[in-house]
Amino acid sequence: MLSVSRMWAHRHLLGIEELTVDDIRLVLDAANSILDRPEISKSEDRKSGLLRGRTVINLFLEPSTRTRTSFELAGKRLGADVVNIGAATSSVTKGETLLDTVRTLDAMDTHVIVLRHPGSGAAHFVATRTRASVVNAGDGAHEHPTQALLDALILKRKKGCIEGLVVAICGDVLHSRVARSNALLLGKMGAEVRLCGPRTMMPPSPAALGTTVRSFEHMQDAVAGADAIIMLRIQTERLEGVSMATTREYSRVYGLGPRLLDFAKPDAIVMHPGPVQRGVELDPSVADGPRSVILEQVAAGVAVRMAVLDLVTRARKETPSQAVS
Repeated sequence: MLSVSRMWAHRHLLGIEELTVDDIRLVLDAANSILDRPEISKSEDRKSGLLRGRTVINLFLEPSTRTRTSFELAGKRLGADVVNIGAATSSVTKGETLLDTVRTLDAMDTHVIVLRHPGSGAAHFVATRTRASVVNAGDGAHEHPTQALLDALILKRKKGCIEGLVVAICGDVLHSRVARSNALLLGKMGAEVRLCGPRTMMPPSPAALGTTVRSFEHMQDAVAGADAIIMLRIQTERLEGVSMATTREYSRVYGLGPRLLDFAKPDAIVMHPGPVQRGVELDPSVADGPRSVILEQVAAGVAVRMAVLDLVTRARKETPSQAVS
């Protein structure tokens, strides 16, 4: 189903930091071909046999709607056997360690583990302790590579290319794995990345995310002339010890409404990884307006995750690895 003319060498997808520009292009091209083929994305059957006989386990030890559901759909549309495990239904609630959970899944001859975990570095930890391919579906405040890939796919489809674009990423940048993965990917692809948020929600060294990354204190400066604006929610689950104003004050200064959007380019698009906190980081009229591509991001997410599952499974088959205890 997926036409891959170039080599994908990664048995795991742990972060954007480890990918080359060619790797990124390969995923985007494969996902783009899925979106452009209605017999795959819109047919009644919607199943291929690419992953028939393979087992994909979605191990989500942190809440998720979009990412978990899209990985489940991606696996099923590729013909895989998909098993979902959440924190509330796993033995983690009984005190089982992540290592023991992974060893248990590995003993069941699992082919792919899609992991979401509140701890930064969890995906890398698991990857060295299983024979399965590991796909990082978000680890703490570290990375969320498939979100960045689907955002890049939307940018490419809407703007034609990524190189030369000006993309503003605004909100709780410091605690956002989406912001980190996007900044790394967009920088590698030649876009100018502008980060903006309250001082207590900004990384201490934005330049560490790439030479094309700049930080801004004021939203108007950050979005002026932007081709795309990616708004982020406040990561309340990671704000321990961080002081902030009321949500009303936050919205007034760092929320995106129609007046602020007018400073961007006339054809600028508005993006959000979800879930959207309406009236906080996004005015409802913008979230539902003609420039919003939020629901298109959701559709692109299934295609990107289909491409990723196919690629890592192929790499695992070609370069089998032994679990490390």
